[in-house]
Amino acid sequence: MLLEGIHHITAITADAPGNVEFYTGVLGLRMVKQTVNQDDPTVYHLFYGDDDGSPGMDLTFFEYPGAARGRPGAGMVHRIVWRVGSAAALQFWNERLEQHGVSVEFDGESLVFADPEGLEHELVPAAVSDAPLQATSPEVPAEYALQGFDGVRAYSTDPTASAGLLLDGLGFETSDGRTWEVRGERRGSFYAYDNAPPEAVASQGAGTVHHVAFASSIEDHERWRTRAAEAGAHTTPVIDRFYFRSVYFREPSGVLFELATIGPGFAVDEDAAHLGERLSLPPRFEPLRERLEATLTPLPYPRDKSS
Repeated sequence: MLLEGIHHITAITADAPGNVEFYTGVLGLRMVKQTVNQDDPTVYHLFYGDDDGSPGMDLTFFEYPGAARGRPGAGMVHRIVWRVGSAAALQFWNERLEQHGVSVEFDGESLVFADPEGLEHELVPAAVSDAPLQATSPEVPAEYALQGFDGVRAYSTDPTASAGLLLDGLGFETSDGRTWEVRGERRGSFYAYDNAPPEAVASQGAGTVHHVAFASSIEDHERWRTRAAEAGAHTTPVIDRFYFRSVYFREPSGVLFELATIGPGFAVDEDAAHLGERLSLPPRFEPLRERLEATLTPLPYPRDKSS
């Protein structure tokens, strides 16, 4: 029984239209689902990813209009690391991001930048044999497209406190206690700790990561919840999110974890060729459609990937 790396990463935005423009327009991701936060359906939940909305590349955002800028600190993920296909891809992104007014740190081996609200990203050439996950974009050649998550970096004041849960409960592996690998039969990713910045007081807000989810088969999901609980995690029950099922808990360093199932997937209520082109609501929220469509922030229409 193995987790298949990162399933999705969820962050916060105060500006959904700007968020759409950056992630679909600048980064060339596909919007694979416009839906709502199922704990607060007045709030958007936007999903970006590859052409198929595959686990392993889903970056998602809750929109809280007007939210203050957050500040990552101890107990928070502060950087999302993506795979690209080559060093030439890094050069492409260095030039493309600078053309769009994005400040870049590029040392020839990796490239670091932040989105308009300060969420930090890093691009690295893929060093694993995992199948690349890519979105088709008219502005990003296929050979340079982002290829899925390589991992995340979190701040912690005491990474050793998390070792028992990560190793015994979740099956992560490590050689140094700071960088952990979670790898299944098809995919894997890393989860790494950095020392908390000395003066940063963590605050959740726009431009910060809310939680990171790891991928489980549907068949093993309940057993993973039991294993995490037996290793000391205070888990929620399994929650049906319609597109996948979820279990949540905080790992000892403070980061909010989710275990999310691979499936049913985003095509359960939309044609796969037209994912993300309209507001999708799980059945229990469908009676709210008229009210939600009248109050949610209007979004720029996702770019036509065939144009």
